[in-house]
Amino acid sequence: MGPRGFGFLVALLVLGLCALAVSEKPSPCRCSRTSPEKRKNCGFPGITSNQCFDSGCCFNSSVRGVPWCFNPLPVQDVEQCVMEVEARKNCGYPGISPEECASRNCCFSDTIPQVPWCFFPLSVQDCHY
Repeated sequence: MGPRGFGFLVALLVLGLCALAVSEKPSPCRCSRTSPEKRKNCGFPGITSNQCFDSGCCFNSSVRGVPWCFNPLPVQDVEQCVMEVEARKNCGYPGISPEECASRNCCFSDTIPQVPWCFFPLSVQDCHY
C-alpha cells in the first residue's frame, strides 16, 4: 500500500470515529420538550427515524408541516432541567448563586441573559420518544 492508500485509510478511520462520537441518540427530554414550531431541521426529506437518531438528532413525525428530524435541546447536568427557555419558571432572584439555587432544589443556567437563571425543574415522566 502506497502513501496515498495509507492516507485514505487514516481519513476513513477519522471520519468513522467522528460519526460514532456524534451518533448518540439524544435523551427523550431533549426531544419531546422542543415545541414543534421551534424545531430546527436536522435531516433531509424522507429521512428515517433510525437515520435521524444515528445523526444525533430527534425524530417525531406526529406533527405535519414542521421538521420531523430536528436538533435536540441543549444538554443539562440534570434531565429535569432540560427545557426551552420560555418554559422556565423563576425559582430565585437576580444575582442568585448556583449554590443558593441548588439549595432550593432548582436548576441553574446563566448562559442566556434576561431569562431566569434559577428555575424550577420539570418531571422527566412526561419525556418520551
